[in-house]
Amino acid sequence: MSTQRLRNEDYHDYSSTDVSPEESPSEGLNNFSSQGSYQRFGESNSTTWFQTLIHLLKGNIGTGLLGLPLAVKNAGILMGPLSLLVIGIVAVHCMSILVKCAHHFCRRLNKPFVDYGETVMYGLESSPSSWLRNHAHWGRHIVDFFLIVTQLGFCCVYFVFLADNFKQVIEAANGTTNNCHNNETVILTPTMDSRLYMLSFLPFLVLLVFVRNLRVLSIFSLLANITMLVSLVMLYQFIVQNIPDPSGLPLVAPWKTYPLFFGTAIFAFEGIGMVLPLENKMKDPQKFPLILYVGMAIVTALYISLGCLGYLQFGANIQGSITLNLPNCWLYQSVKLLYSIGIFFTYALQFYVPAEIIIPFFVSRVPEHWELVVDLFVRTVLVCLTCILAILIPRLDLVISLVGSVSSSALALIIPPLLEITTYYSEGMSPLTIAKDALISILGFVGFVVGTYEALYELIQPSSAPIFINSTSAFV
Repeated sequence: MSTQRLRNEDYHDYSSTDVSPEESPSEGLNNFSSQGSYQRFGESNSTTWFQTLIHLLKGNIGTGLLGLPLAVKNAGILMGPLSLLVIGIVAVHCMSILVKCAHHFCRRLNKPFVDYGETVMYGLESSPSSWLRNHAHWGRHIVDFFLIVTQLGFCCVYFVFLADNFKQVIEAANGTTNNCHNNETVILTPTMDSRLYMLSFLPFLVLLVFVRNLRVLSIFSLLANITMLVSLVMLYQFIVQNIPDPSGLPLVAPWKTYPLFFGTAIFAFEGIGMVLPLENKMKDPQKFPLILYVGMAIVTALYISLGCLGYLQFGANIQGSITLNLPNCWLYQSVKLLYSIGIFFTYALQFYVPAEIIIPFFVSRVPEHWELVVDLFVRTVLVCLTCILAILIPRLDLVISLVGSVSSSALALIIPPLLEITTYYSEGMSPLTIAKDALISILGFVGFVVGTYEALYELIQPSSAPIFINSTSAFV
C-alpha cells in the first residue's frame, strides 16, 4: 500500500471552512486531520491566541458574507439584523457544545484529540438507547455526508459567483469609466449566457484541483485572502457613503421569504467544522472559549453591518452578491475582479475536504500504478458535478440558501444539541438543558425543511425574475 493511500486513510477531520493559508503542510488541513499528529500540550508548532483568532475569523468569512444584504431584504430591515444576532448566538453556543463534548471524550478515552465525526460516534455510543449504540458508526458517516454536501455546495456557489461577476464586468466594459460618483446609466453589451461562463471556468478549475500539494495550495490561499480583504475594505468604503432614506424599506418582510433568509444566514455562519482543529492546535487551549466568543462576536458584527448597510444602500435592487450592485467604474470593477480571483483560488481549498473523503474510497480499490489516474479522474468528475449543479441552479441567492438549508443547518444547529443529550443524558441532565437542546434542534430541523422547500419552490416557480441590472444610479 502506498504512502499516499495510508495518508488518505488517516484523514479524519474535515473542516467546512478555509484552511490556514500561511501554514506549512504540517500545519494545514492535513495536520487538522491526522489525530496522531496532534498533541494537546507541548507541541512546538502550536498556535498563539492571536493566530487562532485570525484563523477563526478568516474561516468564517467567505461568499456567504456577500449574500447577507439580500438575506436582510428577505427578512426585513428590523427582523434581519435581529435574526442574524440570534442565529449567531445559537451557532456559537452549538460550537461550544461540540468543544465541550469533544473534551469529555478526550478525557474519558485518554485521547489527545477527537474530530467532529468521532465525537458524534462516541456520543451515540454513550446513548442510553441500545439501537443508537449499535449504530454509532453511522454518526461519523452522517457528519462526513453533510461535510461533503456543504463543501461541494460551496464549490457550486463559487461557479455561480465567478460567472455572474465576470459576466457583468465584461458586459459593462465599454461603458466603464473612471468616474464613480456621477449618476450615469450604463448600457450593458450583451454577451454569452452566464452558464457558458461557468463552462469557460471549468477547465481552469479542473487544472487547479489537480494541485494536491498543500504547500502550493497555501500560496493560493494567501493570495485569495489578500485579494478578498482588499475587496472588502473597498466595498465598505462605498456602502457607507450617501445612504438613502430607509423609510421606504419594510421592517419585516413577508414570511414566505424568511426561509430564504435562514438558508443564507446559516450558510454564512457554518464554521463549526474548524473549531476542534483550532482548539487542539493552540498552545493554551484553555483560552479557546474566550477566543471563540470574541472571534464570533466580530464575525456577527461584520455580518450584521454589511447585511444592513448593503440593503440600506441598494434597497429593493440588491442582488445575490452585493458586488453585483457596485458602480460600473474601474475602481469598483476591480473589486469584483479581485474578489473573484480570491474565490477562484479558494475553490481548490474548499474542494480539498470532499476530495480527501471521497477519493480514498476509489483509490484503495485499484492497483497502485492506477492510483494517480483514478485520483485525477475522480477530481475531474467532482468538479464537473459542481459545474453541472451550478448550471442547473444559476441563481446565486438560491444556491446559497439551498446549501445552507440542506447541510449547514444540520452541522451547525441540529447535530450539536442532540450530541449533548446523547453524551450527558446517562450522567444526568437538567430538564431545562434537555428542553433547550431539543428546541435548538427542532428549530434547526424546521429551518432545514422549510428553507429547502422554499428554495426549491422558488427555483421551480420563481415569484419574480432575478435582477441582473447594475444599480449604480438612484443609490449613488
